[in-house]
Amino acid sequence: MPAACVGLAKRCLEITRKWAGERAQWGAPIGKHAAIADKIARMAANTFAMESMTLLAASAVDRDKHADVRLEAAMCKMWGSEQSWDIVNEAVQIRGGRGYETAASLKARGEDSIPLERFLRDSRINTIFEGSSEIMRLFIAREALDPHLKVSGAVLNSRLPVSERVSAAVKAAVFYAGWYPKQWLPPVFAFRGSSHFNSHLRYVARTSRKLSRALFHAMVKNGPKLERQQVLLGRFVDIATELFAMTASCLRAESLLKSEARNPDTENLIPLVNYFCKASKLRIAEKFRALRFNADREGYRLAQQVLAGGEPTQASCCERTGDSVACGCSAGKV
Repeated sequence: MPAACVGLAKRCLEITRKWAGERAQWGAPIGKHAAIADKIARMAANTFAMESMTLLAASAVDRDKHADVRLEAAMCKMWGSEQSWDIVNEAVQIRGGRGYETAASLKARGEDSIPLERFLRDSRINTIFEGSSEIMRLFIAREALDPHLKVSGAVLNSRLPVSERVSAAVKAAVFYAGWYPKQWLPPVFAFRGSSHFNSHLRYVARTSRKLSRALFHAMVKNGPKLERQQVLLGRFVDIATELFAMTASCLRAESLLKSEARNPDTENLIPLVNYFCKASKLRIAEKFRALRFNADREGYRLAQQVLAGGEPTQASCCERTGDSVACGCSAGKV
């Protein structure tokens, strides 16, 4: 599925490139306007990252058919299906009414029968089947927590005898006394030969340790309840996936730049990957910030009110007017 999503994204980028270069508005091709150019840049960078992740995961299986790529494959599926949906959506937006129009309708009017509208319908299923995005995030989070649960899971298991829990706590304390300080030390990082992307790879190594610390802090704070903090865990997964995407993009671009089969277009990889990594760092920074500052609890409580039959709009009406009868609210709902 990730490979199919890459093909879809490439086709959308091809359609968009041609349209944005030919369609003129306000005296210039629409691709010259900043709002459209921003969309095209994200489409191109994310398509390259999607393909790089997929090739990196697939190459591990090419080298060893018994390789365990469950985690990488899950990241490729989750991220690739979401990004390809965004890319199709942006391609439709850029083509405007013609993007929304069916291929048959376009052909009947004598225009190229470009099936973007069908792409939009068909690609929507990708974030749902073969493991929805929500399931993928829970799976990846579980894989990230599993090593910690093997070390400290017995400590949190209230059904075990106290003696076993105490023994497990001692073993966990010994393990984390050695593990945790390492997450604060500067990473020992070396890239063989010269690289155009060393700064990005050093960022990945440094941020991976920051992510490990943050996940550990969340475990200490939430204990066994952490597994139910699905929105919080989703942020950890999103950060990890962005780091994987950055790594795959840098390694693939460096390999292509050193390849004997390189061509003039290869030089475009440097600004493309630099753009992707800079944008990815901004997304990662926002996810880290949201670990501490968010509206998760309020959102959960509101959802439960809605599920219970409460109508937030009606409650707001009652609060404004002080008249529950006039607003059509029952005392219980208010």
